[in-house]
Amino acid sequence: MATSATSSSTGTSSLAISGLASGFDWQSLVSQLVQVERAPETQLQSEQSTIQQQNNALGSIKTELSVLQNDVTVLNDPSFFDSRTAASSDATLASATAAAGTAIGTYSFNFSQLATAAALQGTAGAGAALSSTDDVSGLALSAAGFATAVTAGTFIVNGKQITVSASDTLQDVFTNISTATGGAVTASYAASGTNADRITLSSSSEIVLGSATDTSNFLQVAKLGNNGTGTVSSSAQLGAVKTTGTLNQANFATTISDGGSGAGAFLINGVTINFNASSDNVASVISRINDSAAGVVANYDPTNNRFTLTNKTTGDVGISVQDVTGNFMAATGLAGSTLVHGKNLLYTINGGPQLSSQSNTIDDTSSFITGLSVTALAKGTANVTVASDNSKIKTAITNLVTEYNKVQSLISTQTASTTDATGKVTAGLLAGDQETENMTSTLRNLLTGASSSSSGQTSRLDGLGFASNGQDNSLSSSDLSGLDSALATNLSGLKDLFTNSSSGLAVRLNSFLTSTIGTAGAPVDAIVGTDGSLVTHQANLTKQSADIDTQISNIEAQVQVYQTQMTNEFVAMETAQATINQQLAFLTQSFGGSSSSSSSSSSSG
Repeated sequence: MATSATSSSTGTSSLAISGLASGFDWQSLVSQLVQVERAPETQLQSEQSTIQQQNNALGSIKTELSVLQNDVTVLNDPSFFDSRTAASSDATLASATAAAGTAIGTYSFNFSQLATAAALQGTAGAGAALSSTDDVSGLALSAAGFATAVTAGTFIVNGKQITVSASDTLQDVFTNISTATGGAVTASYAASGTNADRITLSSSSEIVLGSATDTSNFLQVAKLGNNGTGTVSSSAQLGAVKTTGTLNQANFATTISDGGSGAGAFLINGVTINFNASSDNVASVISRINDSAAGVVANYDPTNNRFTLTNKTTGDVGISVQDVTGNFMAATGLAGSTLVHGKNLLYTINGGPQLSSQSNTIDDTSSFITGLSVTALAKGTANVTVASDNSKIKTAITNLVTEYNKVQSLISTQTASTTDATGKVTAGLLAGDQETENMTSTLRNLLTGASSSSSGQTSRLDGLGFASNGQDNSLSSSDLSGLDSALATNLSGLKDLFTNSSSGLAVRLNSFLTSTIGTAGAPVDAIVGTDGSLVTHQANLTKQSADIDTQISNIEAQVQVYQTQMTNEFVAMETAQATINQQLAFLTQSFGGSSSSSSSSSSSG
């Protein structure tokens, strides 16, 4: 019996295996029955796929309608038809642009003086001399106030190589020059006199400096160059302000001070610029000035050893500077310096009185020609012709028709039915969609209909050359001579065709597109009318798809309940069959064993 119990436990735990006890593959049956129950889901999924494809098709149409509306918006603006071109008779003397509505005509500009910017040039000598005495034996190259640091390396004098190191003094260099040339060339520094703050090389014959193999920049830094004689001096004073390194160690002739607190300040045109003498350098302060609202460009000229402030704008206007805390303006030589006045542009128009402008670009504030902007490039006379921008207007109209054709072609593709080689007809995704069909006809009527406010050639598009081909909803543009004629002789009529507030083609088309693609802010045009928004149509399809998801989910829940119920019933059947099988096995074992034992005893007796 123990064996039977074990067998029973093992069989029960595996009864969910199809046919283990009964020999019947009921799981396959349950699977087939479940698939039958799921059949409505398959149908719903097919419907949902179609809805989603329709929604995508409508989305593609909406995208093209948006592009069409962009083209319509351009032509819906009355000022667009007043677009102008401006051309100069001499591009080297002047350039010009004209805003919409600028008076058409030719204007003769004579420029007798161009505008320049004012500048405040600081006094020369902002940087201290290299040395206060002729003795430079203690002046290390690394500490010398050259405008550019001397680099270690070699340079050539009269074919002899001189080596320069970072630890050399200026006198070391002089000595090395004399030694290398066998005393033929001597060098000296003058702290005063006609050659003040300059180096002089002397020889009884011509001195030849430098070579292509020089690796040190000493000759360039010392401003020494060949002159074909035996005496070569620096071309300019050598002492200069160091633009790197802190301000209080930048070799200023007058030491920079920030007042001792690190909160130095000065004013340029009333704008405060702050500095710290022990942490800022010349380059950073110059950058701070240039990036400020002071309206000037600061610069240090090492050749002339002076600072300059130049107005960012032209014209005869001044520059004001003032030290507030510290002495930056005084030390740079800008305080009390002389203003180099800027010049105003002087010009005449059509031989009229002389006019002036602080800028070389003349606008209507000085010329009094509304919408016209002329930039003077050089002195002389140039004629500026302002005309209607017919090319721009023509392009906008042809773009509108081209995009309209794209929309109609796309709609036709989505609504048309096709027939294959076997004669099977397949309907387009949007075939029978009433709103799409209404859209097609409305667009066609808007583009081909007449404007009630216009007459003659400009009363409708076909008068301009955009005619229906009689085969589909597109418009051809093979002959646009009518449009060219209207642009040349009847621009006002063309403008009215598109922009008339009650019947303009662009006005009505824009209203329809606004109501169709869901752009907020504009009411539906009562004249055009519409059965509903394309956006709303898409939203309804999206809701239908979502509802189908819900239906499929509900059906699947019922299928799962059905599958569980069927499985449980077959498991119960397997359980009952397993019990019967166990009982039958027990009875067979019990009764079959006793009969065999009795027969054996009888035979023995």
